[in-house]
Amino acid sequence: MVMPWIRTPTNWAEIPGLQPYKAVFCCLLCVMFAWKASAADPQPYQVTIEPSLSSDIDAVLRSSSLLFTLRDTAPVPPFGLITRATDDVQRLTNALDSFGYYQSMISILIEGRRIDDPDLPAALDRVPQGTAVNVRVRVEQGRLYHLSRITVDGRVPREAQEALGLAPGDPAIAANVAAARDRLLTALQEDGYALATVSEPIAFADDQAATLEIQFRVNAGPQLDIGAIAFEGLRTVNEAYARDALSVRAGDRYRPSRIETARRDLLKSGVFSTVTVRVADQASSDGRIPLTFIVEERPLHAVSLSGAYSTDLGVSISATWTHRNLFGNAEQLILSAAGTGLWGNATDDLGYQLSAHFIKPTFLRRDQVWEVAANAVKQDLRAYKQRAESLGTTLRREVSPQWTVSLGLAVTRDDVAQKSVNRIYQLLAFPANVTYDSTGITNPLLDPTKGARASLILTPTKAFGARSLTFGVWQAAASAYFDLSGNGRSVLALRGLMGSVVGGASTFEIPPDQRLYAGGSATVRGFRYQSIGPLFPDGDPIGGTAVDAASIELRQRLFGDFGLVAFVDAGQASDEGVPFTGTLRFGAGTGLRYYTPIGVVRADVAVPINRAPGGDAFAIYIGLGQAF
Repeated sequence: MVMPWIRTPTNWAEIPGLQPYKAVFCCLLCVMFAWKASAADPQPYQVTIEPSLSSDIDAVLRSSSLLFTLRDTAPVPPFGLITRATDDVQRLTNALDSFGYYQSMISILIEGRRIDDPDLPAALDRVPQGTAVNVRVRVEQGRLYHLSRITVDGRVPREAQEALGLAPGDPAIAANVAAARDRLLTALQEDGYALATVSEPIAFADDQAATLEIQFRVNAGPQLDIGAIAFEGLRTVNEAYARDALSVRAGDRYRPSRIETARRDLLKSGVFSTVTVRVADQASSDGRIPLTFIVEERPLHAVSLSGAYSTDLGVSISATWTHRNLFGNAEQLILSAAGTGLWGNATDDLGYQLSAHFIKPTFLRRDQVWEVAANAVKQDLRAYKQRAESLGTTLRREVSPQWTVSLGLAVTRDDVAQKSVNRIYQLLAFPANVTYDSTGITNPLLDPTKGARASLILTPTKAFGARSLTFGVWQAAASAYFDLSGNGRSVLALRGLMGSVVGGASTFEIPPDQRLYAGGSATVRGFRYQSIGPLFPDGDPIGGTAVDAASIELRQRLFGDFGLVAFVDAGQASDEGVPFTGTLRFGAGTGLRYYTPIGVVRADVAVPINRAPGGDAFAIYIGLGQAF
């Protein structure tokens, strides 16, 4: 990285390295031999860059050197090799400058000769065709420069000046000094100085002391509030809704971070494909800084189709129709239908799932969402057969960028049969949910590579009809993601969950669909859906009152859009009402991933490690999205 902001004192010493007259002389020699180069074949070479004092510096030197980066991809004739080496001297010197070594010396030898050796072109011309020559780069870093004094020329609040993060005695690393300038400007803007300017850092070098004095010139300007807020690009979305959705208002102190939060809030509404903010370049007549939010609306309607297959649940196909802006205030109406259970060994017949979902954002307050959902489901599983219709409403509030809470009410008519015992329940449930998400992922099509997700769901339920009882179900789940490679290509993913049914009711008093099960892609892969836990004598699942499971998965991107995973799952379910009881089952497997614009396609094969008698030897799972 070059530091063009260095101003030298009157007696600035000549920078060691290749001197200008040598470069000119070498170029003249190259021109003299150009008549041979027109017919010259490429000159193969091997390049060695001698190690410096730091692996970080070595990495930058290699990436800066054209001798190194173009060796295999861009062959050159002999005179081109000399030119490339000559140019590399300045590139490598600049790279060392960026680390604070301003008295470095770079020397490059080709077949043991200096690149300014007048006999070098002729020597290269005598090399047999196809023979690689040796190029050696020697690096003398010299003394490391340190900062001597840091001054800010201009009126700057003390808090903003402290944001520089530089101190006398620090190494004079260009990237650190440039970053300090950016921090100072950001601190000023966050304090309301919307029109502040900070010059590029100016450096004065003292070669004898090996120090740099740094100066920043600042014009903070006036401290401003946000002025008039305008919108561009609104077509079907009401402007009143867009204003209500913003977390900033006219009269608020100007802060870029809050404006960015407001921009993200508009994007999260689901009706805009892009949102940008234009800040005026001068204050208005009222002494405020106007903002303009420029939006592009998404299409009003969307249709999506998806499918999945697993050996236990069989084939499922679903279709969804979405209206993104029903009444002009970003209300969503989502209708979906799915067919399930074809060719599954945990199902006895086909099933369906039908739902209608209405979402009203900014309900009563900006950060609150009201939802109403109607569902109908038919499931013919080995564990039970169910026909149910439900109607529910939920109020959800985002209390911070990571935390969300919700409260709901749901009424369900539940017609469920297990082992020819058929009962009809009327269920009144009051679900409460707390979720945490630090992954930073807002697009559900993207995979998290860092951070964590967690949720706690408490569902007190009153049952009428076949049984009159009160019980509650609590479930806790968490997943964590670790970027092992630093670029998202190698990710370690962990998952854990547990749950319990409380309230004193026995297992068989609780409706079978409200009991807890393990086995399948959501808990322990390799085991049939709901097959872990208490069983009837014929091997059909009973269901339990407690469950726990954990997974560890390594996700590795390969070439192109392909990836590979390896995983181990473990879990158990019991009728004792306490997690971590029952027979612990393990499953393991591997899978292929194909990354597409609509999400990752997943194909997993898993085997049970401690298979139960009569259990499956393996299981296959194919679908969209990661397992968790």
